[in-house]
Amino acid sequence: MMKKYLLERWSWILLFFFFQGIILLIGYLDPSLSFQSMLYIVLLFFVIFIIFFVIQYNREVLFYKNMEEWDPKIGIENIQEGKTPFEKVIESTIKQQHSYYIKEISNHVTSVEQEKDELLSWIHEVKTPLTTIKLMLERIEDDKFKEQLLSEWLRIHLLLDQQLHLRRIPLMENDLFIERVHLEKVIVSEIRSLQTWCLQKGIGFDMSLEAPEVYSDGKWLQFIVRQILSNAVKYSENAEIEIHSYQKNGAVVLEIQDYGRGIKEKDLPRIFEKGFTSTTNHRDHAATGMGLYLTKNAAKPLKIKIDAQSKYEVGTKITLTFPKSNDFIKLISM
Repeated sequence: MMKKYLLERWSWILLFFFFQGIILLIGYLDPSLSFQSMLYIVLLFFVIFIIFFVIQYNREVLFYKNMEEWDPKIGIENIQEGKTPFEKVIESTIKQQHSYYIKEISNHVTSVEQEKDELLSWIHEVKTPLTTIKLMLERIEDDKFKEQLLSEWLRIHLLLDQQLHLRRIPLMENDLFIERVHLEKVIVSEIRSLQTWCLQKGIGFDMSLEAPEVYSDGKWLQFIVRQILSNAVKYSENAEIEIHSYQKNGAVVLEIQDYGRGIKEKDLPRIFEKGFTSTTNHRDHAATGMGLYLTKNAAKPLKIKIDAQSKYEVGTKITLTFPKSNDFIKLISM
C-alpha cells in the first residue's frame, strides 16, 4: 500500500523537493544569506514533512485498505464510512451503483421467473393436444406410416419433457419425495413409451434385475432412466440394450448397456456438459446435447453417482450407483 500511496502523491512530493531546492539555490546565490542557515531550514522542513507524511499516510490509507480488502460477496455494509470529501464521494458512488444493480437484478429475476412460469404453462398446454394427436395417430390403418408418425411424435414429446425438467431442476430439492422404488416398474414404463421408436429401429431389451428396489424419488428417477434409454435407442440400430442391477459394497448399481454408435475417447469426458453433441457427426441435427447434462444434474440431489464407459462403434454403458444406507439418511434429512 505504501508504494501505491507514494505513486498517488508523487507530484506533491516532487513539488516539496522542488521548493526546497529553490531555497537552497537562493541561499547559495545570495551572499547576504547564510547558506548554512538555509540548509538548516530545509532540514527542518524535511523533518516536518516526514512527520506530516506518516500521519497523513495512516489517516488516508485506512479507507483505501478497507476498499482493497473488501469482498463484494459479503455485502456493501462492510465498506468503511468515508471521512474526507473524496472518500465520501467514492462511498456514495459505490452505494448508489450497488442500489441500482440490486434493483436491476431484482427486475430481471422477476422477469425471468415470469417467463419461466409462462413457458412451463405453455409446455403443459401443449401436452394436451399432443395426447390428442397420439390417440388420432393410433387410429391410422397404415402400420408403417403410423410408426413413422408416432416416432416423430415421440421425439417432440421427449424434447418438451427435457424443457420441462430443465426449468424444474434448479428447484428440484424442494420437490423430492424419497420412497422405495421398483426398478422394473420404472424401466418397463419407459420402454413402453419408447416402443414405437424401438420397433422402427429393430431394438430389443435384455433385462436382469438382481437388486429390484432402490430408495429414491420415483418421478425424477424415471426422468433419469428416460434420458439414458432414449439416448441408447437414438444411437442404436438392430441391437439389444442390456439392463442389469446388482448390489456392490452395500449400494445398488444399475447398468444400461447399448451396442450403438458409441463415443470417441476424446469426447467421453465432455458428454455431461451442457450443449455438447460430440465431434463424431456434426450433421447430427437431432442431438441437442441436453439429455446427459440434465441426467447428471438430476442425479446430484438424489446422491446418485453416474458414470459412462464407451468405445466408438462398439457401444456405451451408463452406470448409476445409488446411495448407501448412511447416505440415504442424509438424503432424507434434506
